Amino acid sequence: MAATARARLTRGILGRLRLASQGLAGAGFRSVPEAVRWMTAMQAQDLQSALWAVGQRVPGSRIGDVRSALDRGEIVRSWPMRGTLHLLAPEDLKWMLAITSDRLIRGLAGRHRELEITPGDVDAAAETALQLVSGGAAASRAELFQAFERAGQSTAGQRGIHLLGSLCQRGWLVQGPLAGNQQLVVAFGDWITESRTLDRAEGTAEWLLRYLRSHGPATERDFSWWSGIPLTEVRAALARVKDQLVELTFEGTSYWLSPEAAALLDVGVPAGRLVLALPGFDEFLLGYTDRSLVLPPEHADKIVPGGNGVFRKTIVAGGQIVGTWDVSRSGKAPVVVPEPFDDVNGLRPAAQRSFELQAAKYRRFLGT
Repeated sequence: MAATARARLTRGILGRLRLASQGLAGAGFRSVPEAVRWMTAMQAQDLQSALWAVGQRVPGSRIGDVRSALDRGEIVRSWPMRGTLHLLAPEDLKWMLAITSDRLIRGLAGRHRELEITPGDVDAAAETALQLVSGGAAASRAELFQAFERAGQSTAGQRGIHLLGSLCQRGWLVQGPLAGNQQLVVAFGDWITESRTLDRAEGTAEWLLRYLRSHGPATERDFSWWSGIPLTEVRAALARVKDQLVELTFEGTSYWLSPEAAALLDVGVPAGRLVLALPGFDEFLLGYTDRSLVLPPEHADKIVPGGNGVFRKTIVAGGQIVGTWDVSRSGKAPVVVPEPFDDVNGLRPAAQRSFELQAAKYRRFLGT
């Protein structure tokens, strides 16, 4: 579908369209499960960041709302792709794993050889784990690793987390309710009682469509990297769903998005003055292989200092990342501190006031 856009495309406009697609601009979502289901999958390797990522998309929500959704199994946290933890709707996990798990497992083969994990070890760990948690029981990670050790499976040197990840990627275990800031491990079938079934081509096409609707404007390469699905399959899937999308061309690259988001180009793209305090690892940045559309390359090292894989919290203004922020403690209350890229002029006065409102929103979310 061709776009009839009257707005001139810029990086700022494309970034603001992404904010709208992700529920970060506009009305947002009415509930935690609705937000997570729309987003299809949300980065969640850092639990506290993931909770705030959902909170930013559900106006008026509190941290307890997101935690309760995890405790009730309305959303789940597992390794559906790239060997990285994500939040997603429970009914989607099984069919997504059917598409990605074989490739994930093959990709980890070298590391498993280093850790001396054989297929037999994985089967033995599965038997041990299911004896521990079947029948509706739950176990902490420490309890699970103790059971592995008693069964002769070492958990030293990341061996334990790789065994746990393997069992989750094969659909035997899943992370369940929270115990403090840790999640308990449960049997997949006990925790997720209703799963959708999609064949590979159908599932890839749906996954791509949902990604482009929730993350667009985005490219086929963005989705291939994000999902870990080979580009050849992604292109075949795009041929099946592109009549439900709008194509935009910017700097010689095709970007795809929902018709609803594309319509904003005619009526007015929101968020021109919107300032957001997003968590580290938020989908607004990490949901794409090419992040230069919203993050100037000269500032990339300020988001991931030293390339250590730990993404800092970001300040977004007008659809572009303009700085980072951090939290310090003064007494009992968290103090939210902006760190703009422009360390001479800082944030403009209006942006500074908007950031202070974001800081207050963050404190309300935490209940402090």
